[in-house]
Amino acid sequence: MSGADLKNRPRVAAIVIGCFAGFLLGEVVASVLVDVAAQADHFPGGLSAITKLSSPPWWSNVLGLVGIWVGFGAAIGFARTRGELADMPRQWSFRASDVLFVGLGVGAQLLVDLLYLPFHAKDLNKPVNHLFGGATGFAFVLLAVMTTLGAPIVEEWLFRGVLFRALDSGFSEVMKRGGTVIAALLSACLFGLAHGELLQFAGLAVLGVILASVVKRTQRLVPSIITHASFNAVALVTLIHQRAGH
Repeated sequence: MSGADLKNRPRVAAIVIGCFAGFLLGEVVASVLVDVAAQADHFPGGLSAITKLSSPPWWSNVLGLVGIWVGFGAAIGFARTRGELADMPRQWSFRASDVLFVGLGVGAQLLVDLLYLPFHAKDLNKPVNHLFGGATGFAFVLLAVMTTLGAPIVEEWLFRGVLFRALDSGFSEVMKRGGTVIAALLSACLFGLAHGELLQFAGLAVLGVILASVVKRTQRLVPSIITHASFNAVALVTLIHQRAGH
């Protein structure tokens, strides 16, 4: 094993561990924020009761997202400093042609729907309904912005900009061929698991592979963010349509 391999392995391992730690930190911060808000609001049953609701109050979902993003942000910061993972040179640059990735996101959502179709899976929209609950007006708009813009930015930065790139670097040092494929599959599976929805796992893993491919090909995060955002937007539009039908 070369000196470059020995130097790279601890860095990659540290980044992966940092991502796991950031995820756990985010869960803790989210729980603390929701618990404090529940006590301030004198919500019956507090945090324990909220976690059991099929439609929790909108503010708990907002604070939950904020808490998770704090943990993700810590993991990103750790990867850039202790993990020594440099940003891609133009990872935040935007090109006019990037708008075409809106179509890729919509297509990815349709692909996932088609993959689930033979299984007659139910409750595919359960996570969306759980997130938005009975939110209306400002609360609905806030959650819409957070899920279609905020979540894609933070999640792409962590799962593709950090985790996938670190795994790709590590596996590609060991195996010249196939390293990127393994990194894409592994990061996609972790992306699916992080959402905590067993039924959604396969679809999210497929999306994760697509997004990793976009980042690998473009060497930027903006295209994958646009793809992710339009993917989420389709689910949001479906929810709005369902509400309009009622």
